Amino acid sequence: MDQWYEGRPTYLFKYRILIAEFQVMERRKFLGTGLSFLAVANPVFAKQAENQLARMAQYGTGDAVDDEDFWGWIRESYTMSPNIINLNNGGVAPQPKVVQDAHIRYYQYCNEAPTYYMWQILDQGREPLRQKLADLCGCDAEEVAINRNSTEGLNTVIFGLDLKKGDEVVVSRMDYPNMINAWKQREKRDGIKLVWIDLQLPISDDDAIVKAYTDAFTTRTKIVHVTHLVNWTGQIMPIRKIAEEAHKRNIEVIGDGAHSLAHFDFNVPDLGCDYFASSLHKWLSAPFGSGLLWIRKEKIKKVWALLSNNEPDGSDIRKFESLGTRSFASEMAIGAAVDFHQVIGSKRKEERLRFLKDYWVNKVKDIPEVHFYQPLNRRQSCAIANIGIKGRKPEELAGSLFSKHKIHTVAINWETVHGVRITPNVYTSVRELDKLASAIKSFVAGS
Repeated sequence: MDQWYEGRPTYLFKYRILIAEFQVMERRKFLGTGLSFLAVANPVFAKQAENQLARMAQYGTGDAVDDEDFWGWIRESYTMSPNIINLNNGGVAPQPKVVQDAHIRYYQYCNEAPTYYMWQILDQGREPLRQKLADLCGCDAEEVAINRNSTEGLNTVIFGLDLKKGDEVVVSRMDYPNMINAWKQREKRDGIKLVWIDLQLPISDDDAIVKAYTDAFTTRTKIVHVTHLVNWTGQIMPIRKIAEEAHKRNIEVIGDGAHSLAHFDFNVPDLGCDYFASSLHKWLSAPFGSGLLWIRKEKIKKVWALLSNNEPDGSDIRKFESLGTRSFASEMAIGAAVDFHQVIGSKRKEERLRFLKDYWVNKVKDIPEVHFYQPLNRRQSCAIANIGIKGRKPEELAGSLFSKHKIHTVAINWETVHGVRITPNVYTSVRELDKLASAIKSFVAGS
């Protein structure tokens, strides 16, 4: 062992014992907190995280929204560009440094002998990771498949369900393009019928949204596809109410949770969906190209595996993980992202994100030329907001924010939404949002 270790980076020596770490991870608790993946990735940071958890114990789970010492520590845990203010966290979020380090180190470790260290060592961490993701989702581990993103998870369901010619699927024009295209492909190939609803967002009345869906239901409706949080505007949809009405009519529910999981606090089974998928590289800040698929246990058997499997119609959730060779390093680093999320706490994170959104929105909402595409009530939105300026194109505002102030946002032109989506994250400071509000005021004033 000493001969092998000589001259090599110190972390490589540690990974010789990773197999033992992964085998006991389900039982092992790091200082009583369960930060097992952080402890493997970076024991020093894990100790800091434990100290922060102890300090946060003085608050309720939804408090500490303005404890800038805590949020300053969170901010320092990221590697942010000193040149721009990133307020486009809705597309893909950066990873905390500890997640980046875990990913890189696992990757370098795999390259020591790929087929051995990937398949025989890192692969042993999948079941502990599955349990950790199940805890995050509030569900049974046998209902969670680990994959690469929401598109992959939702396509698995969309193309895996037995639908026949004439079966109807209710979808919204505010759904994500990849999902719209998947359903259009099934329509073109299999002759199903897509029933479209038009939502003029924002809508502050949940019952009106539910009615828009239920009015589209017929005796031929088999599936309703609902985007939990509309990516264009940040509106949180009343998915549980829609699901309840759908199930009264024996209609199954697919939930697109690309932007909702680890954004605000909920348990996936409580949404009432039958199928749900999310991208973990968004609000969980996991490695790019990581996601999960959740299927209610009794529904697994009826969904065909998208990729080949020895039991494509079996009842084991793992049939959806037959991806061939994939990045084990990226997959295992998800665990560090979950642990980092747990240090913050789901409810505390939700309240901080909503606080940040409200902070800058309240500074500009009374400007006559300003309007928003997300509801202004706290219940129906969280971190994401979409601002429009009367008489100006979204590209003009987004361009001005970046060229004059180096504030990165994204212009949205989709259906009836024409605004700039602005999305802070947990590392965003109130000083940065002060700069945003000032920049918007200057743009409206023409200066």
